[in-house]
Amino acid sequence: MTIDLRSDTVTKPSKGMLEAMFSAKVGDDVFREDPTVIELEEKTAKLFSKEAGLFCPSGTMTNQIAIKTHTQPGDEVLCDAAAHIYNYEGGGISFNSGAQAKLLQGDRGRFTAKQVEENINANFDWLTRTSLVCIENTVNRAGGSYYSFSQMKEISDTCKKHKLSYHLDGARIFNALTATKDKTSDVGLLFDSISVCLSKGLGTPAGSVLLGTKEFIQRARRVRKVFGGGMRQTGFIAAAGVYALENNINRLADDHRRAKLLGETIKSLPFVESMMPVDTNIVIFTLSDKMQSEDFVNKLAKQDIKASGFGKQTIRFVTHLDFDDAMLERTILVLKAM
Repeated sequence: MTIDLRSDTVTKPSKGMLEAMFSAKVGDDVFREDPTVIELEEKTAKLFSKEAGLFCPSGTMTNQIAIKTHTQPGDEVLCDAAAHIYNYEGGGISFNSGAQAKLLQGDRGRFTAKQVEENINANFDWLTRTSLVCIENTVNRAGGSYYSFSQMKEISDTCKKHKLSYHLDGARIFNALTATKDKTSDVGLLFDSISVCLSKGLGTPAGSVLLGTKEFIQRARRVRKVFGGGMRQTGFIAAAGVYALENNINRLADDHRRAKLLGETIKSLPFVESMMPVDTNIVIFTLSDKMQSEDFVNKLAKQDIKASGFGKQTIRFVTHLDFDDAMLERTILVLKAM
């Protein structure tokens, strides 16, 4: 039995998901003729109170399309220093959109409406035009931390006041909502655009859906084509997304429970120096000099447990639908024996 804790992207489609994929009705999506893609886009949009959706291969693409659609070259995007759009999307803000990022120093990846207000540039010719605010929920680099509804609404109100666009990188938005118990329909009303990832906690092979108004999605569709994201009979993949939305959201609480139990064991280990709070399904901890990160990963590998470093002396574990209670028990036993 191999246990893989590197990411929640390592999951394989379940039997039910595979059956849905094999039986999907498909067409040419570039011609807007794939019924399963249309079903997924409409279903996701309705969940978040949005008019329309656009299915894309990845969350990076949906985020980058959103930034491109919201901004003009020379604009400035406000995001946290820990943001995925800044750290893990290949410099796409500048490369794709000709915009620049202004990094805010939030609390574990979460900045405030006051910080947004303080960082909006004045309307001078020699300053970049602040045009877009992006938040990530949950925050991967900050250990799966999440925004409360009131925090997101305060930022939304500030954006409306200053006529700024507001984008949600919802890479693990369902993990966040599992923790806060907020409704997707209420959260969706706060944002101008939302990227909903299906290939992490929800366990699909690939894909994210970008949400917004019909007019925004029409412009985004053109950007998707320019970025090479136009797909043909992609209903086979979209069917996995439909299945995930119907079957894999409620079970996310199990991932959170297992992550917290892992965290309790990890923080008691003599070679662990510190650990971020475990809020959802991500456990990030720092090893002391007693245990080098490479040695730690290798020791786990010898026990058929896959892990990876997340920075100097830092390790990240991510729980997911292919990590069950038996695997949790075995992982805890291995950790305690190290």
